[in-house]
Amino acid sequence: MKLLFPYIYERYLAKQIYAAFGFILFALVALFLFFDILSELGSVSGQYTLPLALLHVLLKAPSRISEIIPIAGLIGSIYVFAMLASQSEFTILRIAGLDIKRGLMTLAKISVPLIVLTLLMSEWAGPYTESLSEKIRVKALGSAFEAQFRTGVWVKDRLRDEDGIGPIRPGVRYVNVGKIEPDNAIENIRMYEFDDAYRLLSIRTAGSGRFNQTGFWELNDVTETRFKEAKQSDPLNPVYSSQTLTHPTLRLESEVTPQILSVLLVSPEKMSILSLGQFINHLQDNKQDTQRHSIAFWKKVIYPFNIFVMLVLALPFAYLKVRAGSVGIKVFGGIMLGMSFQLFNSLFSNVGLLGSWPTLLTALIPPALYLLLAIFGLRWVSKT
Repeated sequence: MKLLFPYIYERYLAKQIYAAFGFILFALVALFLFFDILSELGSVSGQYTLPLALLHVLLKAPSRISEIIPIAGLIGSIYVFAMLASQSEFTILRIAGLDIKRGLMTLAKISVPLIVLTLLMSEWAGPYTESLSEKIRVKALGSAFEAQFRTGVWVKDRLRDEDGIGPIRPGVRYVNVGKIEPDNAIENIRMYEFDDAYRLLSIRTAGSGRFNQTGFWELNDVTETRFKEAKQSDPLNPVYSSQTLTHPTLRLESEVTPQILSVLLVSPEKMSILSLGQFINHLQDNKQDTQRHSIAFWKKVIYPFNIFVMLVLALPFAYLKVRAGSVGIKVFGGIMLGMSFQLFNSLFSNVGLLGSWPTLLTALIPPALYLLLAIFGLRWVSKT
């Protein structure tokens, strides 16, 4: 504590802010989990008992914590600064030499542990417990992960030789998976292979399959139809021949892994930075649009910076006089300010996605604007 906060006033402010932050974070997480439990009660039936539903919701707590940390930091710091102002403690600190520059440096130090907590929850604990939570629910309900499309999940893959293995060659393979089981088994597989001129080469269907961790899929009950163009003198009247083969099992090499398939069923905002980076590389290799996932990636990278922005937004409340309003009004104002940031951040991401704006700027502009707003507010209240 003394290493990070060498001055007494820094330790005092950090202790007050962390205490208020912890209380508000606990209250907000409990409130959101309560609503999650109410929404989950409708699914309780059979083997999916109430204790399992409660466990399913509780395992989502780390993800909730990572979402709520910036707002809890804003509300907690506003409460602390408003209380310090009402008791003239912050006025004493200003007289003792606490200017805006030192105040910002202190808030930067205070934000470091909160940033570390956010990264732990969003990049490690959150995805891990979220996966456990979904496995518990799926196993109890006896259902499988399914895509939002009626035909299942569609993904683009690289084309290889006719037997499904070998070096990559010009062309494309489209893979359709009907169901993805919790143990990474897949069902109702269809594959369409095209050459570099988008002429259909083959169609494969398989009843089920499983990834063997060596880069190959082991497919079962495979039916394969291959198409070949016969040599003709008239290019406007091509003639094709087809050959249908059946295989009890087929070993197929593919860059489509269970991790990529599971990513397709999860919104980008709930993925970790590492998973987003890997999936973006996969999309780029297959010449697919990465705009949405790139915006989510940069928002994840910049997200810890939002905590510092929230603390800076709270600092002007320390300069307001007691007659300017009660602590309750200031806290309410902080809640509205935090909600406006969340709404503006989400809206700006959607506008940037529609307008195909640069992804880094789309993710960076909202927190940058609110940081400028906080600095402007600091300069204004410090002169009044």
